[in-house]
Amino acid sequence: MGDTKRIVTEFVYCLLLRGGKMSPPVLYYLPPSPPCRSILLLAKMLDLDFELKIVNILEGEQLKPDFVAMNPQHCVPTMNDEGLVLWESRAILAYLVAAYAKSDSLYPTDIRVRALVDQRLHFDLGTLYMRLTDYYVGLELITFKYLTIQINVHNIPQFPTMFIGAPLDEGKRAKLTEAVGWLNSILEGRQYAAAEHFTIADLTLLVTVSQLEAFEFELRPYKHIRQWLDRCKDHMAPYDYEELNVTKANLLADMFKAKMNQSGGS
Repeated sequence: MGDTKRIVTEFVYCLLLRGGKMSPPVLYYLPPSPPCRSILLLAKMLDLDFELKIVNILEGEQLKPDFVAMNPQHCVPTMNDEGLVLWESRAILAYLVAAYAKSDSLYPTDIRVRALVDQRLHFDLGTLYMRLTDYYVGLELITFKYLTIQINVHNIPQFPTMFIGAPLDEGKRAKLTEAVGWLNSILEGRQYAAAEHFTIADLTLLVTVSQLEAFEFELRPYKHIRQWLDRCKDHMAPYDYEELNVTKANLLADMFKAKMNQSGGS
């Protein structure tokens, strides 16, 4: 069966299952969140409309019983597509391409290329993005001296650097610098992170690196990252990249800087 015939057949099948109605997926999100930003950017690329529902984690809205019943980890982004509930942004990205893209370009079905895409996704999740959040946000649990603040905001700020201006840990900066160096090596000799064209691996890495840029992490020593970053920005410009990603990255960076200035952290 040709690709066109297969796509049409699957579309008609979905229509029959849904009684002829195509309800948009529901996305529970917070606009400044980097993982949420990657989902919104992909939706723009796919010309996909979400029913958007903001979850204000600073007010503890993710701890409401109905949300916890849907997602026991009570995190954003969370997506509900006709009863299929997913969280973890990179899983959502892969699903959306498979379900709604007109081709497999963004998440190639070629097993060797997809293996590279998956590796880059895991590298971003478990190494680069993790070390970014560990350094700038602070992933360790708040110690006893911050317990009152933790209770007052419904257990949200387990992130002492971003929310209460705890001092930056230079050991964590070294780990982040190491990860950035690894990405620079990965990109050497490549136009894009995993394939000969833009994929969801580039998308999620782009959101992470653009957040580093907003935090004023020094990227000048990383030639391959800078060249790739410019290429990805140009690619994403038609998809509201500035509004959906850059302004929100700057918002997070401004929160960080204000908190650090307020506390005298450095």
